[in-house]
Amino acid sequence: MAAPDAPVTLTPAEIEQINSRLSEVRHNINNHLSLIIAAIELIKRKPDSAERMTATIAQQPDKIIAEMRGFSADFEKTLQISHD
Repeated sequence: MAAPDAPVTLTPAEIEQINSRLSEVRHNINNHLSLIIAAIELIKRKPDSAERMTATIAQQPDKIIAEMRGFSADFEKTLQISHD
């Protein structure tokens, strides 16, 4: 990963865009984690739902990773960070 050679200056609009995107990512990750917790609670109360809920739980880490990768890519682009 290569940092920019010179300081990067962000406009207030760019800072707001990063903050907005970060807020969106936090919200989405919270939703994925809440789904995991809800699925576990449902399994505890209704063990017969375990197979279906396990599949739901298993999907969430990939969704969280995708959220983080998307944000990271946007952040690196804004800050002009490259992968050499």
